[in-house]
Amino acid sequence: MARVDFFVRGPDEIILNEINTIPGFTSISMYPKMWESSGLTYSELVDRLVELAVERHEKERKRGRTLS
Repeated sequence: MARVDFFVRGPDEIILNEINTIPGFTSISMYPKMWESSGLTYSELVDRLVELAVERHEKERKRGRTLS
């Protein structure tokens, strides 16, 4: 999991600025451990977060609020 910073300079130009890791998201960190205690494994948590991101992107795309 990471945060990616970029600049949009026009409809056809996107410049990658930097990639920053998000601390506290390893299999032994507190956030995944809390989910694990409720029955959600680390890999299931990662899968679910990706699913939620895709769902959110699709909603935003349908509203015309994304670049793609």
